[in-house]
Amino acid sequence: MNKRIRVGAVSYLNTKPLLYGIKRSGLMERIDLVEEYPARIAAMLVNDEIDVGLVPVAVIPLLKEAHIITDYCIGTEGEVASVALFSEVPVEQVETVLLDYQSRSSVNLAKILLREYWKKEVELVDAKEDFRSMIKGKTAGIVIGDRALEQKTISPFVYDLGTAWKAHTGLPFVFAAWVANKELGADFEDAFNRANAFGVSHIAEVVAENPYPVYDLTEYYTENISYRLTGDKRRALALFLEKIMANG
Repeated sequence: MNKRIRVGAVSYLNTKPLLYGIKRSGLMERIDLVEEYPARIAAMLVNDEIDVGLVPVAVIPLLKEAHIITDYCIGTEGEVASVALFSEVPVEQVETVLLDYQSRSSVNLAKILLREYWKKEVELVDAKEDFRSMIKGKTAGIVIGDRALEQKTISPFVYDLGTAWKAHTGLPFVFAAWVANKELGADFEDAFNRANAFGVSHIAEVVAENPYPVYDLTEYYTENISYRLTGDKRRALALFLEKIMANG
């Protein structure tokens, strides 16, 4: 494939280790890289504006063709820290939940957990930008990414969705994976996989490059986020997609 491959990546802190490797590999001569929030990258992949993206996994059923091309993902073995239900009251008292517009996977996960794990019937509201100021009283909010790490310092009640999924299913969780909407070739996929591996093996350098006083990024990258797309994570991904499909 002679033309440049269009790659989309999420513009959150949790992708920095993966991008660290990609940006230091020879791949930059072969790709056009765009960084955006997750739902935007997902839409670009569906619309064939990119060839491969680090996308919320809930988009997979919407693709005519879907190939997970690496052994790396944005996942967690338990507490993810950056995807949570935030509120001023205990979850039992929550009446309305604002849904973050930035990720389809996190919103779908929240709906599953509210229904199956917390067994809560609430009003679900698709939120727009700057919705965090509306998290008050009995109105809670699903917040993801870097903004969730900030929200942890604000909201008195924090319900981590990775922790809740693990308690509910006994499995880890995959929030995003590298998904292509066409065959990209074994040579490219191998190089892309090795670039991901390189980045994940240089966490200290990634932390040094990204000063972040809000949260300990070493803890985030080594204890909260789990980058290897293991067999257990693939099983979790299959179960999650099954639940999405079953509930429309």
